[in-house]
Formats: sequence, C-alpha cells, structure tokens
Amino acid sequence: MKPGALLVAVACLAWGVFAQAQTGNAVASMDSHRDIVLAVANPIDPPPTHAGSSLIGYAPSGNYGAGQRAASTLAALQRNYRWRQLVGWPIKSLDLYCIVLEPPSGISRDTLLTALGRDRRVQLAEPLRNFSVYSGQQDTRKYNDPYVDLQRGFVETAAARAQTATQGAGVEVAIVDTGADAAHPDLKGQIRDVHNLVDDDASAFDRDHHGTEVAGIIGAIADNHIGIVGMAPKATLSVYKACWYPPDSDAGAHCNSFTLAKALAAVMDTNARIVNLSLGGPADPLLSRLMQRVLEHHVVIAALPPDGHLDGFPADVPGVIVVNSSGSAMDPPGVLNAPGNDILTTQPDGGYDFTSGSSMAAAQVSGIAALLMSLDPALDGRAIHDLLTRTSTVAGGVLQVNAAAAVAALRRAAPSNHD
Repeated sequence: MKPGALLVAVACLAWGVFAQAQTGNAVASMDSHRDIVLAVANPIDPPPTHAGSSLIGYAPSGNYGAGQRAASTLAALQRNYRWRQLVGWPIKSLDLYCIVLEPPSGISRDTLLTALGRDRRVQLAEPLRNFSVYSGQQDTRKYNDPYVDLQRGFVETAAARAQTATQGAGVEVAIVDTGADAAHPDLKGQIRDVHNLVDDDASAFDRDHHGTEVAGIIGAIADNHIGIVGMAPKATLSVYKACWYPPDSDAGAHCNSFTLAKALAAVMDTNARIVNLSLGGPADPLLSRLMQRVLEHHVVIAALPPDGHLDGFPADVPGVIVVNSSGSAMDPPGVLNAPGNDILTTQPDGGYDFTSGSSMAAAQVSGIAALLMSLDPALDGRAIHDLLTRTSTVAGGVLQVNAAAAVAALRRAAPSNHD
C-alpha cells in the first residue's frame, strides 16, 4: 500500500458467488456496526459493462466485473481471514473491485480492519458507514399551476422571473436519494430513468417520500394546470435509489457506503451535469475518492448536516457546493443559503405536502444550477458557487440565493446565451 493510505478492507466476488436471489437481499443483510468495505486492485481495460448498474443488472454474471487478478486476490484473502462476503462490485474509474464483508465469528471488526490495513494486497478497507437524508414573491412569469403561490422557495428566490430567460432545457440532474414516484402527474416524463441500487422492490421505490420531494422541487412540470412548478421544469431528472426506509420504523431514510458508492459510480457513466445529494453522514475515504472523480465532470450540490459541521461526507469534499436552510442558526463560511422550511412539493401517489430541511434547500439550488447551466454549459461548480454567492439577496430578513439575480448576472456576462 502507498504511504499514508488509510486502513483498508479486501474482498471481491469469487466465481459463481453473485446469484440473482442473493443480490435482492444483499443490502438488507448489511450491518453498519459489523461489516467492512474492502477493495483490491482490479486492472481491467476495458471493463465488461458499466460499473454502477442496478443490482438486478449485476445478477446474471457470477463474478461481475472482477478480473483474474482481483478474483485471485480475493480468494486468497478470504482463505486467510475467513470472512463472509455479502456483495461485490467494480469501480472502474478507480480500477478497484470492492466487496462488503462480514467478519468471521469471534473476530471483532476493529481487529480485522487492523490486520487488513497491514496486508499489502489490500487497497482500501474501512467500516461500512451509514448516511441519512436531511428531511427537515411572484414575478413576471405567470403559471396555471394552482399551488405556485404557495411555493415559498420558488417565490423567495424569484424563480418565476428567472424562468423568463431559462427553464433548464438540455440539463440532466442526477438525484442520489431514495426512490421517487416517477408516475406522479407533476413528474411523469420529467424523470428520464431510474436506478435501484438497494433492492428489486419497485413498489417501495415508487412510494418513497424523500426522493419524490426532491424531484418535485427541482423539476415539477410547469403550466400543466396541476400542482406546483419546479425550479427547472425543462431539465431532465434521473433518480438513483441509494437510501431506503427501515421497515416498521419512524426513522428517516438511510443509506450506506455500499449503496452510495454504487450510485456515484453509476452517475459517472452518464451525461448528467448536476448531482443532488440531499443526504450525509460521517467522513468516508472510499466515497471521498469517488466524489473527487465525480467532480471532474459534474457539479455536486449537497445539503448541510443538521449539526452544521462540514467534517462528514459529502460536505467535506472540496468542490462540493453545500447548501443550508435560510435562517438556520448555523452559518458556516462558504455555504449557500436557500429556503428550506415549509416547502410545498410532490408526494407519492400524486400528492403534495409541505416539508422542511436542508435537503429541500439543496434541491432549490440544484434547480437554479440547471437554469444557469442551460444558459452556459461551460459553467463548473466553482463558477456556479461564486455566482450564487455574489448575487444572493435578502428575502424574509435573511440572505439567500436569488435565481433571477444569478440569471441576470450571467446573461450580462454572456448576453448571447439563452434557452
């Protein structure tokens, strides 16, 4: 291992281990207090298929995406350490093959992590970590959507005025979240594709609240005589389910290192320009490495954690645009503010309701970013962050992003650009 490398954990699929019946239950069987994410070198050029396909897509191959070197290394490591492998997947952008493993009986996770960290065959080993979602004035353009005047974020950011110049056409936003109701009347046709990185439960995917809320804020259809208007109603959306709701629990949705890594790897294989991450959790070396690659070609917008700290993933990765709910007691430097309280948005089964949290604030900014990138596709994350910071205005007594002011400033700089 390279000097300074973090503790790592190994394992990849041995031939014939990855059966379809196993993949459906893989995520449900994981335990963030017990399991380890481990990676070994996997030099395959080119890989057989896209990394980050859905779990169902992985199923037909017995050893999906693992080259001979990775398979041999994993087999040898498994003989040495006697773990039980739960699932495995390739990350082609990092030339790694990763697995989630359960330590053998009688050996603690910390003990196994220490041993793996000393093993030169291991590229990375870390605890499987949990993450969670953060659910917490009309201008010149007129709409026939009946609830538009109730959309606090839409009104306070002057989105209607911004949409006289751009509605986000030609920009794809990837939403890494829970599932979403793609058949909702205000989202039908807006969501270009969906990817379930958790299980094969299509019904649960459609019933998921948080992803449906985020999708509605970003891209709900305008002028369809129903519901609300999205911040960027001509943008296209793709939904990557990496988070899920525990059964029989009132807790919010959660994710883990495995599901988020698969989602980020999948996004890198697409033309999405913006990635919305209305979620967060502890620092994670693997996810941070992946995020650095994502940021090379995508603008990433994330929600500020409820505690206001920027020391966890994804807020701790340089280049990620972090968004806080306007008026929050926490105000870290460099963080944008957007409306996040009492935000009206879409709900599963064709419904609408108010919801709050920095998740909703991040979705507002993802929508505004789509408006800006539709005008100027060359914009990167730094340029968008600086533009939104520079054009933020006071609304409701607090400083927050202003879609109309940002669009106007961008058009002054490049007046020939328009939707």
